[in-house]
Amino acid sequence: MLIKILLVLSILIQSVATVYALRLVRATKYNSVWILFIVGFSLLSVERLVQLLMACEVEIIPRWWFGYLGIVVSVCLSIGVMYAHKLFKYIARLNRQRQTLNRRILTAVLRTEEKARSRFSKELHDGLGPLLSSAKMSLSALAREERTPEQREIIDNTTYVIEEAIRSLREISNNLSPHVLNDFGLARGVQHFIDRSVAMHNVKIRFTTNLRTERYDTDIEVILYRVICELINNSLKHAACTAVSLSLSQTGTRLALDYSDNGRGFSPQAMMDCGMGLSNISSRVNSLGGTFDIVSAKGKGMRASVRIETGRPEPSPQPHKNNRR
Repeated sequence: MLIKILLVLSILIQSVATVYALRLVRATKYNSVWILFIVGFSLLSVERLVQLLMACEVEIIPRWWFGYLGIVVSVCLSIGVMYAHKLFKYIARLNRQRQTLNRRILTAVLRTEEKARSRFSKELHDGLGPLLSSAKMSLSALAREERTPEQREIIDNTTYVIEEAIRSLREISNNLSPHVLNDFGLARGVQHFIDRSVAMHNVKIRFTTNLRTERYDTDIEVILYRVICELINNSLKHAACTAVSLSLSQTGTRLALDYSDNGRGFSPQAMMDCGMGLSNISSRVNSLGGTFDIVSAKGKGMRASVRIETGRPEPSPQPHKNNRR
C-alpha cells in the first residue's frame, strides 16, 4: 500500500513539474531546454503510472521496456541540463550587457548635466557679471560728486548690494562649473573647494594627496570632484563634525579616495534610501566602473572609499601633503 501511495505522489509531483516547464516554454520563447525537460518529466510520469498499474497487478507493457524508457529519460534530462547551463550563460551575458547599457546611459546623463552647468555658468559670468560691474562703476562715478548724507548713504548701500551680488554670482558660477578644476586639474580643484569650505565653517579638513598637475579624463575629474564636494557638504551640514580627513592618491592605474569624519554617524542603508546624496554618489562612481563603500554607525562618524581604474600609468611626482586646520 505504501508503494502505491508513493507512486501516486511521484506522478503528481512530476505532473506539476511538467506544467511549470510548459509555462517556461512560452516565457522563454520555446527554448529547447524546457522542451527536453517536459519530455523527460512526461516519460517519468508514464513510467511511474506503469509501475502503479503493475503494483495493482495490471500489466500493459513488457517489463524490459523500462530499460529503454529509463535511457530515454536520462538522455532528455542530461541534454536539458547541458542546455540549461548555456541558457544561464546567455542570461549572464544579457545582464552584463544591460549593466553596460545602464552605465552608458548614466554617463550620458551626467555629461549632459555638466554641459548644462557649464553653459549656465558661462552665461551668468559673461552676461550678468558685466552688467553688475557696469552698475557698480556708474555708482562709483556718482559717489565722487557732492551728495547729501542721505543720498550718499543710498549710494553706499546700493554699491554694497551690487558687490554682494557680484560675489554671489561668482560663487554660483564656480559651483556650477569649477574653473580651477577645469584649468588646473583635480588636486587643485579639490584644494580650492576645501579652502572655501574651511573659510566658511569651523572645521578642520586634512587633505593629503600624491597628485600634482596630473590630468585625467574629464568624466573622472568632474565626477570625483562632485563626489568629494558632496561628502564634505554632507559632513558639514548633517554630521556636526569638527574634523574631516581626505586622501586622494594614484597607485598604478588605480585612483583611490579615502574619506572620514568624526561626526554623529548614521545608518548607511537608511541614508541611501532617504537621500543625503549617497545614492547619487554611488551612481556617479558606478558610471565610471568604480566602487563606492561607506561604513558608519551612530556616534562613530563615517568612512567612505572610492576606487576607480584610470587606465593610465603611475605618476612620477613625489607625494606632497596639504594640511588645513
